[in-house]
Amino acid sequence: MTQPVANCPNCGAPVRFRFSSAVQSVCEYCRSILVRRDVNLERVGEVADLPPDPSPIQIATEGIYRNRPFVVAGRILYEYDQGGWNEWHIVFSDGANGWLSDAMAEYAVSFAVVPPPEVLPAAEQIHRGRRFRWYNVDYHTTVLTHARYRGVEGELPFEYWNKDKVVFADLRTEDARFGTIDYSEWPPLLFLGEAVEFDSLRFKNLRRVEGWDA
Repeated sequence: MTQPVANCPNCGAPVRFRFSSAVQSVCEYCRSILVRRDVNLERVGEVADLPPDPSPIQIATEGIYRNRPFVVAGRILYEYDQGGWNEWHIVFSDGANGWLSDAMAEYAVSFAVVPPPEVLPAAEQIHRGRRFRWYNVDYHTTVLTHARYRGVEGELPFEYWNKDKVVFADLRTEDARFGTIDYSEWPPLLFLGEAVEFDSLRFKNLRRVEGWDA
């Protein structure tokens, strides 16, 4: 972990990157989206007000996944016809990056697979029921989601801003493993992981939400 400090090029407020892998952050004062380029910060956009979030997870929430401690460093927020969800960027104690999907009280932890094990199909070619076999595991496509990017918060390991509509293909296995083909850029991104129960992550520093009892 590292905590280099720079000043926001828009408002001059101090901006501290808490994680060495972070490339992008959001100024807590003026909501500017800032990208770290060598030792300089570049303002590339601004975050609009984010909608109310029913999740108890927040930036700096801590948890444990498979005996590996992590902290929530940032998030990407999406909306679609049936609601919305968070993709929380989590950083493990060894510096590795992962993602915690938080969709209407359903959770999954996944990791980017770079490079993907095969050339992934274009968004126009993906369909429900399409099957893949990666690392001796059979995945099948269960849901195609056409989502709207709503904003970002905290620190991310890559540049992500000024998006519009994004297509996601969710994948499942017979033993609760989870995958996503992310068409927010080309070539598409692949994330593999597993569905998890909220209590199994042993959270600390959760946000108090009315009607939710920890």
